[in-house]
Amino acid sequence: MDAKVNRGTDRVQWNQTERKPSWWRRRSLTTRRLVIIVPIVLIVAAFILVFPLGMMLMRGFPAQPAPAVSTITASNQAWQPQVEVIGSLTATRGADLAAEVAGVVDQVYYESGGEVRAGQPLIRLRSTDETARLATLQASAELAETTNARATKLWDIQGISRAEVDTAAASLKSARAAVAEQAALIEKKMVRAPFAGRLGIRNVNTGQYVNPGAIIATLQVLDPINLDFTVPQQMLERLQVGQAIEVRVDSHPNDVFMGKIETIDPKVNPGTRAAAIRATLANADGKLLPGMYATAHIETGMPATYITVPQTVVTFNPYGNTVFKVEKKVTDGKETLVATQAFVTTGETRGDQIAILTGVKEGDTLVSAGQFKLQNGATVQINNEVQPSNDPNPAPTER
Repeated sequence: MDAKVNRGTDRVQWNQTERKPSWWRRRSLTTRRLVIIVPIVLIVAAFILVFPLGMMLMRGFPAQPAPAVSTITASNQAWQPQVEVIGSLTATRGADLAAEVAGVVDQVYYESGGEVRAGQPLIRLRSTDETARLATLQASAELAETTNARATKLWDIQGISRAEVDTAAASLKSARAAVAEQAALIEKKMVRAPFAGRLGIRNVNTGQYVNPGAIIATLQVLDPINLDFTVPQQMLERLQVGQAIEVRVDSHPNDVFMGKIETIDPKVNPGTRAAAIRATLANADGKLLPGMYATAHIETGMPATYITVPQTVVTFNPYGNTVFKVEKKVTDGKETLVATQAFVTTGETRGDQIAILTGVKEGDTLVSAGQFKLQNGATVQINNEVQPSNDPNPAPTER
């Protein structure tokens, strides 16, 4: 830099035309190169990314493949009107057996789960004291009988008064009643089966003290066996005594047990508006047990024909039930499959199936799986490799 020096002063003055170093001159060579290169790189990268997108917008995006759905053809099937009910199995006759009096178990005559006949002894309580007391009363009764006979003879010859004869007769009756009472008490020491049936688990053993009312075993009649259930009052007109019934239980899913309606309660429960019904089932093999949960089907009326489809075909909505129909559509000479939504009226269900009353005709192709991917008028492709279950009588299986 040039400077001028005044002779009168020692101040050094800078040339007015000289400038201080700029920001660009203060930076290093590397920094100056980066400032130039980075914007160029960004511009090139943006061009590389934006150019293909612009070309796609000009040419249009590639078409997405049509969603794949499963379909089924609507067909007519004959339906037997049925009433499905759920109930509980109960024994035709059942009782919890117990001793009427207290005592020590002297003898047990049965085993758990055994079959017994009516009147068969089950347990005997110790009755030594009661038996001795009975012998004493029997002796008193014999004496009273002798006294009464002697009094009767004396009365015939007017040897005693009528009052003495009546007293002897009353003493005889009292003695005999005491004997009968004691004999009844001893009989209560023996617990017998009130009817033929199958016993449950034994709850007592020899030498055990039992209180009155303590249950010693359960006795059940298993053949036949009852099924108790209820139906809404609207169904009562479709049921009658003697009507056939098919019953299934979870413990034997492959077996169907046949029976008939035995009794229809003549009143309706005012709280539930349902009537109680009892059916009787044959149970010779003893597979059905009291307390089991059972599902029953009762055929009612004559068979009817309905459009029948799997329940998965119908989309249930608060505003109405719908299905998707698949129809062929030709555009510019090209054939495509289009899904069209339609409202339907549904009827009864039967297993995995449902009856369609209106909105579908026989031969219509309906979407059975994949509806969640569709909108009204969407193009679809069909893939029927997997189909939903369509069994009118499905049964649980173990895996």
